[in-house]
Amino acid sequence: MERMTKKYFWRFAPFIFVMFWSGGYTFAKLGLAYIEPMTLLAVRYGIAVCLLLPFILWFSKPWPASVRHWAVLGVTGFLLQCVYFGLSYLAFKKGMNAGTAAVIMSLQPILVAALGPTVIASRGGRHLWIGLIIGFIGVALVIVSGNSLGPSPWVAVFLALSALAGITVATLFEKWHGIKTDPMIGGFVQYFVGFIFLMPVAIATETMVIVWHPELIISLAYLVIANSIISVGIYMALLQRGDATSISSLLYLVPPLAMFIAWAVLGEAVTKLALAGFVLSAAGVYIVIKRPS
Repeated sequence: MERMTKKYFWRFAPFIFVMFWSGGYTFAKLGLAYIEPMTLLAVRYGIAVCLLLPFILWFSKPWPASVRHWAVLGVTGFLLQCVYFGLSYLAFKKGMNAGTAAVIMSLQPILVAALGPTVIASRGGRHLWIGLIIGFIGVALVIVSGNSLGPSPWVAVFLALSALAGITVATLFEKWHGIKTDPMIGGFVQYFVGFIFLMPVAIATETMVIVWHPELIISLAYLVIANSIISVGIYMALLQRGDATSISSLLYLVPPLAMFIAWAVLGEAVTKLALAGFVLSAAGVYIVIKRPS
C-alpha cells in the first residue's frame, strides 16, 4: 500500500509542482499592492520557517550530520531564495516588463541542457533540443498574445539575467552534489537563509509598511504554503530523483498556466494565440520528458 501511494505521488508530483509554482505570479501580484517586494519575501520566508519548524522537529529524519551537507543546503537556499526570487522581485521593482521577464526566465531549461554535459555529465540528443525549442516557442506565443513584451531598463534586465543564472546554477548544483535531503529540512534551511539575507535588504531599502488587507493575507497564505513549502519542496525532490533538464522543462508550462490562473483570479483575458502557445509548451515538455534514453 505504501509503495503504491509513493508511486502515484511521484507520478503526479510534477503536475502539482507546475500548478502551485504557476500560481505564485498571480498571488504575488495580488499581494504587492499592499507590501513592498523585499518585505514581502522576508515576511514570506519568516512565516515559512515558523510553520516548518514544529514539523521538522516532530516528523523529520535526522538532521544533516556533516558540515558539507549544511553548506550545500545553505548554498542552494541562497541561490534559489535570494538570487532567483530576490533579484526577480527587484527587477520588477526597477521596471522590468512582465513579458520580457518571462522570456528571460524561459531560457532556463535551455541553459540547463547546454551546461548539463559539462557540470553533471547529462546527455542531450535530437529529441531533447526539439522539445526545448518547441516549448520555448510556446512560451513566446503565450507572452506575445498578452501584449506584455516591451523595453525594460538595463538595470532591470541585468537583475533578471542574474536571477536566471541563480535558478540555473541552483538546479545544476543540486544534481552535481548528489546529497539526498529530507524535503522539510531542506525547505526550512532554504527559507531561513532567505530570511536572514533579505530582511536586512528590506530594512535598508524599503519603508517596511504593510497594509494587512484580506487580499494580502490570501496572497501570503498561498505564497507560503502552496508556492514555498509545497512547490519548491517538490522541485528539489524531483531534482534529486530525476534528470535536471527534464525537470527544468516543466517550467515551460508556468507562463501558460500562470495566465489561466490570472484569468480565474484576476479576470485577465485569455486569447486563442495563448491557447496555441499552451499546447506547444505542453508538447515540448512531453517530448523532453519522454525522449529516448
